[in-house]
Amino acid sequence: MAQPAADENSMEGEVYYPSPDVISTAHIREYDSLYRQSLEDPRGFWAERAEELEWFHKWDEVLDDSNPPFFKWFVGGKVNIVHNALDRHLKTYRKNKLALIWEGEPGDVRTFSYFALNREVCKFANVLRSMGVRKGDIVTIYMPRIPEQVIAMLATAKIGAAHSVVYGGFSVEALAERIEDAQSRVLITADGGWLRGKIVPLKEIADEAMARQPTIESCIVVRRTGQDIYMEAGRELLVTRI
Repeated sequence: MAQPAADENSMEGEVYYPSPDVISTAHIREYDSLYRQSLEDPRGFWAERAEELEWFHKWDEVLDDSNPPFFKWFVGGKVNIVHNALDRHLKTYRKNKLALIWEGEPGDVRTFSYFALNREVCKFANVLRSMGVRKGDIVTIYMPRIPEQVIAMLATAKIGAAHSVVYGGFSVEALAERIEDAQSRVLITADGGWLRGKIVPLKEIADEAMARQPTIESCIVVRRTGQDIYMEAGRELLVTRI
């Protein structure tokens, strides 16, 4: 005799605990005690978390709360996110471990080891430098969820620039406003992106946004969905992959 389907209401409140095997390999095993520490001793809690990173110069003070609400964390410290995300792993066995496993909506799969991801980030960082991107500049990234989005973010951070990531699907107005706010000279986008079986025409939207905000001097376009797009000579570069 077939068992009746489970009633969603009857399952409410049930707790499913992880198996001992899962617990043994978990990064955080004592969640309750860590949570209590974060409330009772936030400075000590975040100092311990920060010790997991490599610092070029360690902080002088974990938290300066002397001028609320303008709090300052890790005052005097010097750290680089790309060094911690990639560079430090290249000196260990982990360089050949997978750093990024990606599957696109159509089912295409790409993987990058730490070594391979670092190579792509360094290559694209040099491309950005050749386009005049310097420390303190803000690069606008308007892309679908593809590996090039991650590569672009890491590459801008590697050379000391900042990135303004605009969700791939926001309107012309939203993209134009963010370009204006950042005063970006470089835009990174794609011909389109897949979203629930449909193609979002990212380049078409980017074209209209750039027409409204002429600060953009260079636009890098990643070929993703393959439809025909307009490319402006002298300003835009079409690439299969970053």
